[in-house]
Amino acid sequence: MIFSKIEGTGIPFIIIHGYLGMSDNWKSFGTHLAEKGYEVHLLDMRNHGRSFHSEEFSYALMVADVEDYFVANKLSQSIVLGHSMGGKVAMSFAVKNPQLVSKLLVVDIGPKYYPPHHQDILEALNAVDFSLKPSRSEVESVLTPLIPDASTRMFLMKNLYWREPGQLDFRFNLKAFNKQPEAVGEALAAAAVFEGDVLFIKGARSSYILEQDQSLIKQHFPKAITVQVPDAGHWVHAENPLKFQEVVEQFL
Repeated sequence: MIFSKIEGTGIPFIIIHGYLGMSDNWKSFGTHLAEKGYEVHLLDMRNHGRSFHSEEFSYALMVADVEDYFVANKLSQSIVLGHSMGGKVAMSFAVKNPQLVSKLLVVDIGPKYYPPHHQDILEALNAVDFSLKPSRSEVESVLTPLIPDASTRMFLMKNLYWREPGQLDFRFNLKAFNKQPEAVGEALAAAAVFEGDVLFIKGARSSYILEQDQSLIKQHFPKAITVQVPDAGHWVHAENPLKFQEVVEQFL
């Protein structure tokens, strides 16, 4: 069973993080929703956060993990939000289980195929040699020349934890990602359709959702609307949290 953090009571609101992320990335937003009267479920996908590691990694498997989670927690009509990779999981889950999803929110990702584009990040992560027992600052010194963008670097370093005294490691399963770098870019199945209410949220500085993607979005999600959040890139909820909250609340 995948790991989760649950906060609040009310309508179930499921949040699925992105690639190389974890539930903690959504803690502030989750607490905000809980205060608004939702039962917030912050999930860790397989090979991420505190969830189990597996050599098998695909959207089909992650959707099955979420289905198992719904059964175990006796969830029915729920609001489901996913960011990036989590948005792909959320889309596929809604298409397969429309009776379980009252509203779908997809953050800065489309249903199209994305070619592998995390090679530089994976190369940087693989450059960290944990057998040398580096400190956090030493890990950062390895990553900095390879990942010059500070916000991306800090996002990745949130995955560092003490596996045992004196021994840091990444929470995510880097070996599985090395084996299947293309898995995260997979497109939604061509015939997949979800007829419910859908909000796509795009960061104004992000290129993950383009104007020409709107026709494909409408094919899969006839009721979809797309809203752009200013002053934000791919990590919309972190870069402009107040506007992101406003957009979500207006949709709900």
